[in-house]
Amino acid sequence: MKTEFDVAIIGGGIVGLAHAWQAARRGHKVVVFEKTSVAEGATVRNFGMIWPIGQPAGELYQVAKKSRAFWLELAEAGALNVEACGSIHLAHNDDEMNVLQEFVDQQTHEAEIISPSDVCQRSALVNPDGLLGGMYSDTELRVDPRTAAVGIRNWLEQEFNVQFHFETLISAIENNELISSEGQKWKADKIIICSGSDLLTLYPEHFAKSKLVLCKLQMLRSVAQSESLPENIPHLASGLTLRHYTSFKTCPSLERLKSRITMEAPELDKYGIHVMASQFQSGEIILGDSHEYGDDISPFDKLEIDELMIRELKKVVRLSDWTIKEKWHGIYAKHPDLPVYEEDVNEAVSLFVGTGGAGMTMSFGLADRFWSNR
Repeated sequence: MKTEFDVAIIGGGIVGLAHAWQAARRGHKVVVFEKTSVAEGATVRNFGMIWPIGQPAGELYQVAKKSRAFWLELAEAGALNVEACGSIHLAHNDDEMNVLQEFVDQQTHEAEIISPSDVCQRSALVNPDGLLGGMYSDTELRVDPRTAAVGIRNWLEQEFNVQFHFETLISAIENNELISSEGQKWKADKIIICSGSDLLTLYPEHFAKSKLVLCKLQMLRSVAQSESLPENIPHLASGLTLRHYTSFKTCPSLERLKSRITMEAPELDKYGIHVMASQFQSGEIILGDSHEYGDDISPFDKLEIDELMIRELKKVVRLSDWTIKEKWHGIYAKHPDLPVYEEDVNEAVSLFVGTGGAGMTMSFGLADRFWSNR
């Protein structure tokens, strides 16, 4: 006899967990299927940054802030540890400072310009050489990406009796029936596909028309630094990041900044490099990152990219020990225009894939929006 559920989620990463929570809190009986023994995709291969400041003004910024509130709710419930650390965008060039000032003057986000001395007081990691100032925002959070999904999963099991099936590949869906590669069957009234970068196992013909593209990023993790750390150290972002996040597109000086970087360092554009740092209480620091898309993606990481990232990081960050403890790459799906690709395949099945590099920032708010409209 097949076990029946109200909602089945395919994918145990942060997007799938967000849907599981939003469905369960609305009273639905929920099951989650994950093809590996633990979630090991983009959910664990990131900075651990919840980053509302990167979302454009309007609805998406509000969705990001709602996601932030959900993260804090999880922390309050004891599901995981969340640091309300905020963020600092650093300016070491005049055009970077101009963009940050224009951004703050628009008054669309919770941010303020701070002096070089204030920047250095808030973070001892900042390289003061040539520092012109920075922009501080208090909306950003830090979580440990390697343990966050496990904590949320355990909490969902305990609080809402959400069922999880790991090492279970759902290879086919027929009407309301889910069929695993081993022939097991389950039935659900609603099925949500949150398959991350896997666009081939289920409904490949739909994903082929979706305009989704895969993006590969390379990241680094330093050894623990020797100095003692205060709590809630802000995330750091260099002026290079202003090219990447859509929230800054409305700043008049951005094109001048982009032109300068293209002229001075075209290799950074080639690999989509913009550098950031997130320091954990262990003293270790996650550093990155790069962006290669589509046909440029290779299974082999490029030493050149790692060296370029470290070169640029040393301009804006000072570490007592630059020894790299770990290197890795992640791959995520991204839509060129949408915060997530949503499609109702039929009345029972919906695709919900492609949060890009903003899965940790946006998933809870986007899932809440999805279920609020049902």
